[in-house]
Amino acid sequence: MNKDRTDRIFKLMKYKNIPQLIVSDPASIFYITGKWIHPGERLLVLYLNVNGNNKLFINELFPLSEDLEVEKIWLKDTDDGVSIMSKYIDAKLPIGIDKNWPSKFLLKLMELKPGSTFVNGSEILDRVRMCKDKQERKYMREASKLNDIAMDKLIKSISAKYSEKDMAGILVDIYRDIGADGVSFDPIIAYGVNGANPHHEIDNSVLKEGDSITIDIGCIKNSYCSDMTRTVFYKRVPDHSRLVYNIVREANERGIKAVRPGVRFCDIDAAARNYIEEKGYGKYFTHRTGHSIGIECHDLGDVSGANTEKVEPGMIFSIEPGVYIPGKVGIRIEDLVLVTEDGCEVLNHYTKDIIVIE
Repeated sequence: MNKDRTDRIFKLMKYKNIPQLIVSDPASIFYITGKWIHPGERLLVLYLNVNGNNKLFINELFPLSEDLEVEKIWLKDTDDGVSIMSKYIDAKLPIGIDKNWPSKFLLKLMELKPGSTFVNGSEILDRVRMCKDKQERKYMREASKLNDIAMDKLIKSISAKYSEKDMAGILVDIYRDIGADGVSFDPIIAYGVNGANPHHEIDNSVLKEGDSITIDIGCIKNSYCSDMTRTVFYKRVPDHSRLVYNIVREANERGIKAVRPGVRFCDIDAAARNYIEEKGYGKYFTHRTGHSIGIECHDLGDVSGANTEKVEPGMIFSIEPGVYIPGKVGIRIEDLVLVTEDGCEVLNHYTKDIIVIE
């Protein structure tokens, strides 16, 4: 197990008065052990105890040759895994449950430990994962660099002969060719009025002159995610689309300039949102300004008006304002930022100048 990470986890467990924690989320188990295990419907639990009695309960279907520096308790398909695990849990102390542990396991444990106090322990791992260490920052830079390359290659591949679905297929090939490990989410490629739907699902739409093309893509490298959005145009840029584009770009830049340690997430959101509202398009900016990202594309923490917490060095999140006018046009521009000691580092370097596909 990663000692630096577990030290931070145990420190927060003590602060939150959660002396024992059931971790079942594969992403969090990877974060701690460096090993991905996808259990399907089977029980998988990393049991953490501030006193050091840590155990990994794992099915024999998933053999591990690595020394993960934690005792493994092997389970057969015919074993009652919850009953076996319950023997190691102190019923007199609060029991934290991390993330989405299936009710078939949780309810059984509650039956076996009547009178025990069960609490939501999700915030422990989520909060520790928010601030990336040196290795994680390196991986995030590498993933974003690949995404810059992919964006350039994809935009250069745009043609009237390719539908949105065709472009998504081309993107998969690009990621494979440049050494990415896969996509971090289903890509959004939206032609024309489709871009007015922030989470448009790609279809067989084809390009028309004057269309905007919203491209929201991300890849995985070394188990860390990237995410970036650019909006380009086909053949020409209608005057109104140009106006909206420049507003969104300025909002993106203002959001980025607001990022520094100690600033509240809601103030970063306001830096982008207030400008769009000043220009008369506030009602068309329909989502939060950003989300945290790391091992998962959406980690704990968002850049929204409801989040009054302060940002800290090592946090990585998106700045992605957008304007979506139904039946007309949608524009979004997104970058990832890494909070530094005195500001932020923008992880994406692909141009935000207006691009017209000829």
